Amino acid sequence: MKRFFLANSDSGLENAVRFVKIKDILVKLYETGFAESDMGYTQDKTMVILDRQTQVFKGIVGQLVTLDGLSTWVDQEVDKVDLSEDRASIQVLLRSIVKPNLRFNVPFTQQTEKESLASVSSVRGRVGEGTIIIAKGEIVTAEKINVLNSLKSEYETQVGTASSYKWILVSYTLLTAMALMMLLLFIRKYRPEIFEHNTKVTFVFFNIITVVFLTTWAMRYNADFVYAVPICILPLILKTFFDARLGLFTHVITVLLLGFVVDHSFEYVFLQIIAGIVTILTVTELYKRVNLFISVGQITLIYLITYFAFFVIQEGSINQLGWEPFGIFVLNGLATLFVLPLIYAYEKFFGLVSDVSLLELTDTNSALLKALSNKAPGTFHHSLNVANLAEAAANEIQANAMLVRVGALYHDIGKMKNPTYFIENQSTGINPHHELEPRDSAQIIINHVIDGIELAKKHNLPDRIIDFIRTHHGTTLTYYFFSIEKSNNPEVSMQDFAYPGPKPFSKETAILMMCDSVEAASKSLPQITTQTIEQLVERVIGKQIETDQFLNANITFKEIMQIKKVLKHKLSNIYHLRIEYPE
Repeated sequence: MKRFFLANSDSGLENAVRFVKIKDILVKLYETGFAESDMGYTQDKTMVILDRQTQVFKGIVGQLVTLDGLSTWVDQEVDKVDLSEDRASIQVLLRSIVKPNLRFNVPFTQQTEKESLASVSSVRGRVGEGTIIIAKGEIVTAEKINVLNSLKSEYETQVGTASSYKWILVSYTLLTAMALMMLLLFIRKYRPEIFEHNTKVTFVFFNIITVVFLTTWAMRYNADFVYAVPICILPLILKTFFDARLGLFTHVITVLLLGFVVDHSFEYVFLQIIAGIVTILTVTELYKRVNLFISVGQITLIYLITYFAFFVIQEGSINQLGWEPFGIFVLNGLATLFVLPLIYAYEKFFGLVSDVSLLELTDTNSALLKALSNKAPGTFHHSLNVANLAEAAANEIQANAMLVRVGALYHDIGKMKNPTYFIENQSTGINPHHELEPRDSAQIIINHVIDGIELAKKHNLPDRIIDFIRTHHGTTLTYYFFSIEKSNNPEVSMQDFAYPGPKPFSKETAILMMCDSVEAASKSLPQITTQTIEQLVERVIGKQIETDQFLNANITFKEIMQIKKVLKHKLSNIYHLRIEYPE
């Protein structure tokens, strides 16, 4: 009996122990808290368990056991009490008998949240009347900045009545109008060719408005991203299409306007003006992509250094310096690289010409220049020589060398219509002018300008290039045919033998006129020496000055002297003497 009792006692004891362990798991489940779900709150959200509106426990949502997490929680507890063999049975048992003992009280939670928000104070700290917020020479800490910003907000609130708001709006409008008026007066006085062109003026102000809009939008979205707006695109674009001085002046005016919009306006204005100056000084030959990347890298570096300096001045240390602002400046630099496709879009929309397009036009394999080389090879060779001379002269006086080179390549395309009437294309030695009257011959020669303009428009050449075709002879005479006619008819009118003009009206068009005439005349020299070349250059350009051909061009006598020097040097190298080789 005793052995049987012990055996049965052992078996009953195991069941009893198993029962106690399962009971302990069940008790622990309800003590921990069993809810249907986490109600959509994060695991670290604070919760309060109430029993008849009395707080009995305070913890976090992550401590609760939910219906979805019950199986995982039971498995963990079963492993702790060594009941792994009965895991499946215990899972089935508990799922069949346990019920959630916690319920989410929605109305009470909402009411509590509302009361908690109402109890939050809208102010932090107190500044008494007459209290010195910050003394002269005192270091500006983050706390001081908060007090000053609070004072600013309070002041704006006090003056923010409907009447005062209107006056403030009128004042802002006056300041903005004054700044834009200064820009317009600058363009009128120093850039009249832009002022008289409505599209160009619209282009300048359109870019200003775009930059202001983007910056204002960034401020409303997130003030931390205000430096991500690539402001330096503005001087880049204006320098590309116009010149550096207009680009810098416009950039400064725009940054001053943005000072009304951004926080910490002095730091913003100082940093952006410095970046704009660096942009103007570093960006050269934008059509070379490597130059753009180098310039953008330099601009970004200036941003980083300037921001770092301002941060140290304001905070007095670098302990709180984060990496986020530096990442924003790098983003600014990457956005600045968008200037190349933007330039292309502006060219198509506003009909402007940049150095990027000019570089494409210098390709001698283009359809128009290829046709010129096939139909009028002598003229094509003449155009290449003039382009080289004009480019060297433009570099000497700091004019737009790329523009004048393209103008030189296309200035004589009108000769393709009647190529054999121009001596450089007469390879057979037959001159068709011998069978014509001087007046008719002169008209054919003069018409190559009109034919060139028509051909350029047909091939969609930019107006800036067509200007070179119009002006490369100015109002000069076809002197050879005029002298023949005058010998037969002393009463001949000079107007019948003069080009229609207009006269050159820029440095670049004036350079082309000089180089074109000198290069053509050099082919008629019977003897090539340094002295004859110098006399030729002086005679040809002197004649152009006497007839006021450069009267409308903004070119000085000093620059003309420099161009003469370049032409003499280049022509001497072109026609240099060679030693005679023995047969």
